[in-house]
Amino acid sequence: MFAMGLPTRLFKSLALWLALPLRIALFLLCFTPVATYASQLTFNKTVTPDDIQFKYRWLDNEGTEQTIAFSLPNSALKVAPTTQANYKPEIAQRYVTVSLLKEAKKVDPREAVVSVTHENDAINIKVKSTKPNKADQILSQLKDVQRTAYTDYLDKHYYTRFTTLFNQQAVKPDHLRYVAQTFESLRPISEAFYDKIDRIENNRAYLQLMTSWVQSIPYDSLEDRVASNGSGFAPPLGLLMQNRGDCDSKAVLTGALVRAFLPSTSIIMVFLPHHALLGVAINAISEDEKLEVEGKTYVLFDPTGPALIPFGDISEDTKRYISTGRYQVEHID
Repeated sequence: MFAMGLPTRLFKSLALWLALPLRIALFLLCFTPVATYASQLTFNKTVTPDDIQFKYRWLDNEGTEQTIAFSLPNSALKVAPTTQANYKPEIAQRYVTVSLLKEAKKVDPREAVVSVTHENDAINIKVKSTKPNKADQILSQLKDVQRTAYTDYLDKHYYTRFTTLFNQQAVKPDHLRYVAQTFESLRPISEAFYDKIDRIENNRAYLQLMTSWVQSIPYDSLEDRVASNGSGFAPPLGLLMQNRGDCDSKAVLTGALVRAFLPSTSIIMVFLPHHALLGVAINAISEDEKLEVEGKTYVLFDPTGPALIPFGDISEDTKRYISTGRYQVEHID
C-alpha cells in the first residue's frame, strides 16, 4: 500500500535498494568456500553362518560415488570385544578390595593386624604390628597387590591409565591394544581398498579413499574422553557392526586399517581434548599438514567426518590445537 503511492522513479530506486542485500548475499555465497560433508549413500550388512558381508556406497571428497564390499569371518568378532564396558570406579575399587582382603588373610594375626576400608572413595590400608619393621613390610606388599589388582582390572576391561593435558590422572579405552589385536582380522578390508586402486604402489591414493569411506560412516560426537568413562567408544568390529562411531572409535579403526596396509610404517594417534586424528610417516608433499615427533615427520589426516577433509589436511580448529601444543601422541606399534 505504501509503495503504490510513490512516484515510479522513486519506487524503482527503493526496489533496487531493497534488493542490494540479497545481491551481496548471493555474491558472497558464490565466492565463499562451502564445507563438503560425508555422505554414506547405502550400508548393507549380511550375517551368515561363516562370515559377515558388508557393502557400502558413499560420496568421496570430490563428490564421486564410490563402492566397496568385503567379508569378515565370524572369528573376527572374537579377537577383541565388540563393545566397550563402561568404567565404573566403584566396581574397580570392589575388585581391588577383594584382592586385598584375600592377601590380608594370609597374614599371621600373631605378627600383624590388617584392616582394609573405604574412605572418601579411596581404599585405605592400615597395618599394626609389635614387631619392628613388620608393619611397613606388610603394607608395602599390600600396596603392590593393590597396584597389580587395579592393573589387572583395567586390562580385563580393555582400559589403560593416561594423564590428560591438564595433568589429570584418568583412564580411557586401550586404543593401542585394540589396534594391535584387530588389524590382522581387518586385513580383508585393507585388501578390498588395495584392489580398488588397482594395486598401484600409491600409498596416498589408498589412504585418501579409505579415509573418505571412514568419514562417511555416521558420526557420534565425543563429549569428554574423561567424563564419558568409555561409554561412547566403539571398538573396530563393533563400529563396523553398528555402522556408527565417535572420533576415537574412527581413529582406532583407521589406525588398524593403516597398520594392515603398511605393516612397517610408523603411525601415531594424536589426541586433542575432544578429538582424535592420525599421522603416518609417508613421503609428504608441500600441501600436507605435518607433525614432527621424535625426529620423524608424520602426515596428518582426520578420518572422523562428517566433513570430508582430504588426506593430508586437517580442520582450522585442529591446527590451532596443534600449533599451541594442546595435543598428546601415542605410537601405534
